[in-house]
Amino acid sequence: MDMPMDMPLDTLATRLVGQQFPLIALPATSGKTMGPMDFATGSFVLFIYPRTGRPDTVEPPEWSLVPGAKGCTPEACEFRDLAADFASIGYRVLGLSNQDTGYQREAAERLHLPYPLLSDPGFVLATACGLPTFGFDGELLHVRSTLVVRDRMITHAFLGITEAAAHPRDLLDRLRAGR
Repeated sequence: MDMPMDMPLDTLATRLVGQQFPLIALPATSGKTMGPMDFATGSFVLFIYPRTGRPDTVEPPEWSLVPGAKGCTPEACEFRDLAADFASIGYRVLGLSNQDTGYQREAAERLHLPYPLLSDPGFVLATACGLPTFGFDGELLHVRSTLVVRDRMITHAFLGITEAAAHPRDLLDRLRAGR
């Protein structure tokens, strides 16, 4: 499923739809590793985000200048608040960033997230799918994106999301309407 990293995001998103989700293994904040069997069947929404911050750490001012970088916590909390609604239409919610599982576990506990956050520091998913990344302050990060998967098939791909807090509700409405 490798795709050129310099492909326009809308073209890349279109190409991802209809592709199979890769059978990978990633550690989760639930304490287990989500492996190929977890991704092979059923339906899930995987929101991919650059990184979560911590209340005791001030982000550099330049962070807010990166399109789509800010908003990881509001997005995670909106998915939290809508998790039962996604479940009611048959979708599990999962989050993913390159942050280590310990860092993400703190965020999941602090934000009371009912779904696991997956850690992908090696960018296994981004490499397998050709998902966009960006560099900030010497660190490689994921571009905010969401993949919707049903029985391993990617049915929707949203890349370069800039309205982080509004995206979960918009996605839920779209999935409910069958679009």
